[in-house]
Amino acid sequence: MLIHSTFYSTLSASALCIVCSTAAVACEDPIKIGVLHSLSGSMAISETTLKDAMLMLIDQQNASGGLLGCELEAVVVDPASDWPLFAEKARELLTVNEVDVIFGNWTSVSRKSVLPVIEELNGLLFYPVQYEGEESSKNVFYTGAAPNQQAIPATDYFLEELGVEKFALLGTDYVYPRTTNNILESYLQDKGIAAEDIFVNYTPFGQSDWATIVADVVALGEDGKQVGVISTINGDANIGFYKELAAAGVSADDIPVVAFSVGEEELSGLDTSNLVGHLAAWNYFQSAESDANTDFISAWKAFAGAERVTNDPMEAHFIGFNMWVNAATEAGTTDVDAVRTAMYGQEYPNLTGGTAVMLPNHHLAKPVLIGEIQADGQFDIISQTSEVPGDAWTDFLPASAVLKSDWKDLGCGMYNVETETCVQLTSNY
Repeated sequence: MLIHSTFYSTLSASALCIVCSTAAVACEDPIKIGVLHSLSGSMAISETTLKDAMLMLIDQQNASGGLLGCELEAVVVDPASDWPLFAEKARELLTVNEVDVIFGNWTSVSRKSVLPVIEELNGLLFYPVQYEGEESSKNVFYTGAAPNQQAIPATDYFLEELGVEKFALLGTDYVYPRTTNNILESYLQDKGIAAEDIFVNYTPFGQSDWATIVADVVALGEDGKQVGVISTINGDANIGFYKELAAAGVSADDIPVVAFSVGEEELSGLDTSNLVGHLAAWNYFQSAESDANTDFISAWKAFAGAERVTNDPMEAHFIGFNMWVNAATEAGTTDVDAVRTAMYGQEYPNLTGGTAVMLPNHHLAKPVLIGEIQADGQFDIISQTSEVPGDAWTDFLPASAVLKSDWKDLGCGMYNVETETCVQLTSNY
């Protein structure tokens, strides 16, 4: 591919020249890219950064000549952490703004809201955040992690490395935590953890009162067994949870916490001195050592400010955006069906030193990283795997274990391998 062939050598320079004139383009109308991220409400703490990351990537692409002879134009909307509004804004992007692709959403409840709209209108969504699996839409590329690329490896780390015997599964009350924890309960019991040694609790978005829940978690260990917390708490509720842990004097040595939605951006607003040693499972950390990451961080700070940090969903947008550019270049068009076909097998360097590959199930192969929170809000990477293929359907629930997704050869996201039939094509799973 010609586009982005010199990306890394020009990354920082292009970021510093963001207001410079872009290359002359041959077409009159720009290629429009929908940016569907909450800029207000409970999820703004996480999603605003992803909006900014998309603006940086689009500016960089324009500085290197655009796409197919056209300039790229970001169309930014604010669904305001309001799940029905996500669907309305997605419809607006596709029918009023006529965008060619959408990058957005954080939380599965927002993605589930958007799904029927993009499937009805044959839109294309790149979803950059870990999710619960149990879904595969023809109209979504899942550039975040499936459960086998985060939740299951994190649980294995607790079992094998930290000797955790009792588990507190704490989540925000929506589809991702409930489905993920359902998978983890089944997985833990298969591993010999008794049902009574698994404590599950859900709280609303924006939950601020954590005293009782933290006390309940501490009480789990009164029998001397090692307790660990697997956190699917999302958004600004994490601030209250970690503050209460600190107030209760709970250290990582006492009760380790591994989170899937706490990254560098969330920690930047916290006093991390009492959080040292707690964990997060992602597929990227800012502390990853690679030339590509050094360039990416430099460009981001030049674009957004020296105090800004990078995080995992930013890398997912970075990979997804560049794969989409390369697929559109290969197809010679931004037509959704043509781009979808060209996406299969796309490869692009990730920021941890390896290569991301787009699979026929619309998931990436990506490494699994576990990081330990440091006093400066960064993560010490204590575990890293080679690239793990994302699995849309978990092996740890009987009804899902017989399913596979293959949009390339089978044209089906929910294929039963026992009956050799496509169960259904749309995402009302």
